[in-house]
Amino acid sequence: MLDFVPGFFIYLFVMAAVTYLVRMIPLALIRRKITNKFVRSFLYYVPYTVLSAMVFPAIFFSTGNIISASVGAVVAIVLSYFRRSLLTVSAAATLTALATEMILTFF
Repeated sequence: MLDFVPGFFIYLFVMAAVTYLVRMIPLALIRRKITNKFVRSFLYYVPYTVLSAMVFPAIFFSTGNIISASVGAVVAIVLSYFRRSLLTVSAAATLTALATEMILTFF
């Protein structure tokens, strides 16, 4: 019944070590303040880039139909361009994707 336990702890240790090393190595190697403008701007945009790379593909596979997901994404992009709040953008995109999905079921 507990055959998976040794393998689980090995995987857990490897995952913890990799996660820790990714965070620890920059702290250990970089001891002074970063003054290079290019590196600072690069590091500034990394979180936004990673978040976009994870979220954007998931948008198109979140519904059963790529058309409704695309319509919802367009609504979200347009509303965010006009600086609407996050709640407004997400609610409008969700409702638009839902409405589009319902319309497409009738055709």
